[in-house]
Amino acid sequence: MSHKSRLLDLFPPITPYSSGFLEVDDVHNLYWEQSGNPDGVPILLLHGGPGAGATPMHRRFFDPEHYRIIIFDQRGAGRSSPLGCLENNTTEHLMGDIEMLRERLNINDWHIFGGSWGSTLALYYAAKHKTRCISLILRGIFLLEQSEIDWFLYGIRSIYPEAWEQFSNFIDIDRRNDLLNAYYEILTDDSDPDKQMQAAIHWSLYEGACSSLIPNYETITTDEQKQNALALARIEAHYFKNNVIPTEKSLLNEIEGLRSIPTTIIQGRYDIICPIKTANKLHQSWSEADYIIVPDAGHSALDAPLRSRLIEATQSTKTIK
Repeated sequence: MSHKSRLLDLFPPITPYSSGFLEVDDVHNLYWEQSGNPDGVPILLLHGGPGAGATPMHRRFFDPEHYRIIIFDQRGAGRSSPLGCLENNTTEHLMGDIEMLRERLNINDWHIFGGSWGSTLALYYAAKHKTRCISLILRGIFLLEQSEIDWFLYGIRSIYPEAWEQFSNFIDIDRRNDLLNAYYEILTDDSDPDKQMQAAIHWSLYEGACSSLIPNYETITTDEQKQNALALARIEAHYFKNNVIPTEKSLLNEIEGLRSIPTTIIQGRYDIICPIKTANKLHQSWSEADYIIVPDAGHSALDAPLRSRLIEATQSTKTIK
């Protein structure tokens, strides 16, 4: 695709026509919703994080007249309960949840739209359930490999030193060479809820500050924002510590079986959270996929040029049967 000067905006706000909760085991109850056209082509949005949850804005990347838009909050995230729960929370569990939701909604196959951690899940799901995927739209590629975790924890300081200093200075100086374990210990220690919440806020603000092309120094003030920050930080630290995919089992090894799935890879050139290096590796392994580098975007799907390219992709995907 050629780069267009006119940026596409999000579709107008819509409300779901149905929603509910899916009890996936004795612990977790997952929120799900459907919006758009009940008789339309199903498209599933996989949110990022892990643990970030979905928002009403996510519905607006898709033409509601064409698509049956399906969104759910993953285990421990968003409107799912219990919020921030790490028990029975692994990539394999999430794979089972997606299939359970598909069956609950009586869907044979669907388009998959996932960014950041959502791209990880989309690739993982496609590798396991190829025949259920009409197409893939992937943004901000993340493979849950150790080098990417190390970049998030330490590499980002070369570009956002002030944000990294706030993130690392929360941890005692003698633990700053082991930030993940230090944060994990605090985030999973319920005996000091004030310190736990402060750790979550530092973690979430660090990620938020580095997500947009133009730094976005958010504030976390409301109780809801604080609880969502705690869920995000806990679940991210949990996955980064316990669910890293070893190189020998890399999702890149699965590409041979995915070549027939129409796929678009969309990557912000200045994505600092999920640097372009990983998207480029995926592109090199998967020459059949469309690869779009957005030259003036960071990580956030709401960076206007990236947002526009994502909407272009969902519009183009309408022609895929």
